[in-house]
Amino acid sequence: MRLLLTGAAGQLGRAVREAGRDRCELVGVDLPDGDLTRPQDVSALLEQARPDWVLHAAAFTDVDGAETHRDEALAVNGTATALLAETCARRGTGLTFVSTDYVFAGTDPRGYDEDAPREPVNHYGLSKARGEEAVEAMTGRWQIVRTSWLFGPGPKNFVLTIRRLLAERPELSVVEDQVGCPTYAPDLAEILLFLVEAGSPGFYHATNRGSCSWFAFAREIARQSGADPQRIRPCSTAEFPTPARRPACSILRSRRLEALGYGPRPTWQDALARYLRRLESGGEGDGGSV
Repeated sequence: MRLLLTGAAGQLGRAVREAGRDRCELVGVDLPDGDLTRPQDVSALLEQARPDWVLHAAAFTDVDGAETHRDEALAVNGTATALLAETCARRGTGLTFVSTDYVFAGTDPRGYDEDAPREPVNHYGLSKARGEEAVEAMTGRWQIVRTSWLFGPGPKNFVLTIRRLLAERPELSVVEDQVGCPTYAPDLAEILLFLVEAGSPGFYHATNRGSCSWFAFAREIARQSGADPQRIRPCSTAEFPTPARRPACSILRSRRLEALGYGPRPTWQDALARYLRRLESGGEGDGGSV
């Protein structure tokens, strides 16, 4: 299979490139290769690459920044995705769109199944929801894969932030009233490649197994890093207001991956351990956040 990967220089894109090295003929593109919000650039990229499938991982990912740069976020996450969907449909090319838990309201403490209604509470979530709508409406083969709380090799993620703050401060406060599913970029890359190879259309939820609060995640980072977890204190979202409202519950429940035969996913604790070993071995690498 010839696979065109957008956002190839980002955190997830680099993980997909690494995982797909021996599994497919992969063509990676990023910002220098073309503006996906321009129809002519999208057409030119697909004409040049002639892929069997497109894995669309490029995104505007600054959640708080999307509140003040709404047009840019909507153009990148909504318009560009719609153009890719139209072009893929016209060419008979499959499309996988990487989306987010933020398309949901976060008010259901049980979490969200794949067919739960979209109800974003911030502009980043709205822009990704617009992208989902465009993909869902396209004729041909499409997949929408939602994930959450991504971490992995790259210069910026929650794990690196907590480790840095533990080195700088005697105590930290981390929010306890937001719950979700931490996801390791290399594990997500394996799921995405499995889905592309399967070609089965529809919605999928792809995270590591298990859920926790940001507070519990931070304490586990401290514990596995050899720091005292008691140095991390719980606090509420109200104590740390941000420009963008966050969903209280971002748990993505999964059943469609399992129905396709995908085996048990590693727990987020196991994924964290593997990432920390990679950091200690100097395998951090670079890349952007997704």
